[in-house]
Amino acid sequence: MYKNKKVVVVLPAYNAALTLERTYREIPFDLVDEVILCDDASKDDTSKLGRKLGIKHVITHQTNKGYGGNQKSLYNKALEIGADIVIMLHPDYQYTPKLIPSMVNIIGEDLYPVVLGSRILGKGALAGGMPLYKYVANRFLTATQNFLVNYKLSEYHTGYRAFGREVLETINFNANDDDFVFDNEMLSQIIYHGFHIAEVTCPTKYFEEASSINFRRSAKYGLGVLRVSLAHRLAKWGLNDSAIYQALK
Repeated sequence: MYKNKKVVVVLPAYNAALTLERTYREIPFDLVDEVILCDDASKDDTSKLGRKLGIKHVITHQTNKGYGGNQKSLYNKALEIGADIVIMLHPDYQYTPKLIPSMVNIIGEDLYPVVLGSRILGKGALAGGMPLYKYVANRFLTATQNFLVNYKLSEYHTGYRAFGREVLETINFNANDDDFVFDNEMLSQIIYHGFHIAEVTCPTKYFEEASSINFRRSAKYGLGVLRVSLAHRLAKWGLNDSAIYQALK
């Protein structure tokens, strides 16, 4: 708990058996109340390992629902069990769990309702192993998004995120795409509804066991990001009544 606020870490997993335990062991359980693992039809023992580690809430998809579909299951479950602060942490160990206290503090002190772990703040992205083409694409897409959505972030593409409960109860994340562009749609919704976003510097770690999408899927993601940014601008102009921009409360 943090000032009587329930802290829940959610782990979107796919074939994460090699890195799950290392990630889980670094979660600060003096602060985190519960962990939810969602195994998106992995071909390894991710679910079995999660239960062995003592994770109370293990969701196992029988068919692969995609990265966005995985997160939908996690956030719905987090709200169901009464989470006040929700941190999404990838169980592939690319993002350090040691930043959780800082992210929780920012939300718990009512400074910002959303916190992103940015790989771009500072100069550690390339040094940490981020492929050059991904770095260049990240910078281009982020600049384009900042212009189209009229906001300023160092990056929109990090998978390390924390949310206050009010954010997840307001944005219609269940209407979002089930693939990787889900992350961008969430940020578009958050900005559209006027929630402010904080960023903290996050070390970048790329290694063999860590998950990564290939060039083809990266290109598809990039086109999806541009689509989301244009949809956001049209919604602001009153020319897009998509369900993803309709507030739930």
